[in-house]
Amino acid sequence: MTTKALGLAALAGLALSVAANAQSPNRTNLDRTSLDRATETTQQASRLGDTPNTTTHHTLTPARPSPADTTNTNALGTPPAYILTVLHHSDGESQLLGAPGNDDFGNVARFKTLMDNLRADALADPLNDGIPRGVVVLTSGDNYLPGPEFNASLANGVPYFDSIAYDAIGYDAIVLGNHDFDFGPQTLRDFIDGFTAPPAFLSSNLDFSTEPALAPLAGTTLLPSVVVNTGGQQVGIIGATTPDIRFIASPGQTTINPVLPAVQAEVTKLTGMGVDKIILSSHLQDLAAGEFALIPQLDDVDAVVAGGSGTLFANAGDLLVPGDTASADYPTNINDNDGTPVPVVGTADDYKYIGRLVLEFDANGELLAVAPTSGPVRVSGIAPDAVAEDPTLVNDVLNPVAAFVAALDAHVVATTSVDLDGRRSSVRSFETNLGNLVAESQLWTARQLADDFNVNPADVAIANGGGIRIDAIIDDGDVTVLDTFDTLPFSNFVTVVEDVTPENFKELLENAVSTQGGLGSTGRFFQIAGFSVIWDVNQTPMIIDDDTGDITQQGERIRQVILDDGTPVVIGGVVLPVRSINIATVNFLAGGGDEFPFPAEFTILGTTYQQALENYLRDALRGNISAATAAEGGNGRIRAIPAAP
Repeated sequence: MTTKALGLAALAGLALSVAANAQSPNRTNLDRTSLDRATETTQQASRLGDTPNTTTHHTLTPARPSPADTTNTNALGTPPAYILTVLHHSDGESQLLGAPGNDDFGNVARFKTLMDNLRADALADPLNDGIPRGVVVLTSGDNYLPGPEFNASLANGVPYFDSIAYDAIGYDAIVLGNHDFDFGPQTLRDFIDGFTAPPAFLSSNLDFSTEPALAPLAGTTLLPSVVVNTGGQQVGIIGATTPDIRFIASPGQTTINPVLPAVQAEVTKLTGMGVDKIILSSHLQDLAAGEFALIPQLDDVDAVVAGGSGTLFANAGDLLVPGDTASADYPTNINDNDGTPVPVVGTADDYKYIGRLVLEFDANGELLAVAPTSGPVRVSGIAPDAVAEDPTLVNDVLNPVAAFVAALDAHVVATTSVDLDGRRSSVRSFETNLGNLVAESQLWTARQLADDFNVNPADVAIANGGGIRIDAIIDDGDVTVLDTFDTLPFSNFVTVVEDVTPENFKELLENAVSTQGGLGSTGRFFQIAGFSVIWDVNQTPMIIDDDTGDITQQGERIRQVILDDGTPVVIGGVVLPVRSINIATVNFLAGGGDEFPFPAEFTILGTTYQQALENYLRDALRGNISAATAAEGGNGRIRAIPAAP
């Protein structure tokens, strides 16, 4: 059984290729009654090296009164000529059965019912004012995620259960996020092929023509932008994907281009076609370094729907899922290149909310206001806002997925007398006992299979914290197959990299700690087996060029490395002239994922890292996890200077 960790965290790192002298945005938090607020200059802390400016924003008319009012004019008496409702969400991440830890909320069958209701409401005319109304339905990426629920889809085959649900919900545009590439391009193709009538799948900065699995869809289903005709008006929707997919996912031969020029080129194309209402739906991972840094360099984008950061945009009075708190106002305003305020919105993950952004335009396509009916609408199964489950999705999606997951949970592989720490904040920051078991399982598997695959027995193992996804403590008691899938859901295979030089070994370890400390913690932080390491956060971190993968600054944080057989590899930060080292890891890291600078040659073994963990617990540990084999807090393999909290 698991104790789920609360809170949402963005995957760190964004490699936008933008001008070095880019100006920082003037950020204004908007309420839903006006876009006309005084801006406050803020200093942007991001990798873009922005400097603050004091751009004066344009004045926008305050929003119209609430539907209870008898008039449909805004505070300055200007009636809108067109009302567009953008219904949006992101990061569904295959949480089809309900919100983690609280299945009274979320659940894709409730989600569909609520979406149907909100879509109908958006087109209604309660005041009988005759103003044309349109609606678009968007998702901003991470449409599925490796894990038990998605494994049900893989076992079922095409159409995936996620495809069935999305097809039934009915989207105008689906933006691609990093997790949509976790299993590689062919799985993304299979996800798309599961739709009876695929909508536009968007990313302006990805070129799919170079990837064999996706090239047949490039220019038809896979597009940089799409124009939707709704309510008698044309609405342009542009997609953008984090360039970091090159090292945090598996995009195959997809060409990854800089975000800024790609988005602006689509804006220019759409405005040239006469489209004067443009929405950017993006999945850039980190608001500060992503959307908030991008918007000040754009022109003619009316609103931005941001995905990937896990940020819940909401206001006082909005009904939230218990335990959730708002991180930003709905909307939050960021000035664009000429000082026009652009409303930015987003929702939290896991089908818990549908965002409702109601935009009012004048006859010239200029944004007048964000209506007071805008905000997140939670997906609830309890009063006062309960919605019924869509019966078709209950039958076609929920029931078969629930049965698959229940079967995994019924299969016990081990018992543990200690709590196993798999919390995201832990495995990405310091040694944990669950992280040790993961690394040990890869080392053990590599040694067991060495003869079968004609490779040298591994000396050590390096696992990345980002590959451990359970974000929970597995309580003492039974450990099930479901727990192993929750812990290690990706399609990563145990891999052996032979004859790594001690110098290269140190570089690999430097990369693992390069983003720790003041630079933040990311998924590249290591969990290890077969050696011990001491690292110093106060020393110089390694820097790798995100575009080329070249090491532009050697790291000095790794101070000591000693193999379990007593061989010293690094002492006082100096690499010693010792033998080469054989490393067990996963193919994602061996292929350069998380920017690990492994050699080009490696051997993939025929066991996934989830299977390795399951086999290790059952066979090597004989189903018994104790303090002797998995001490809480680890056993001192990784020591940080200063010590981790």
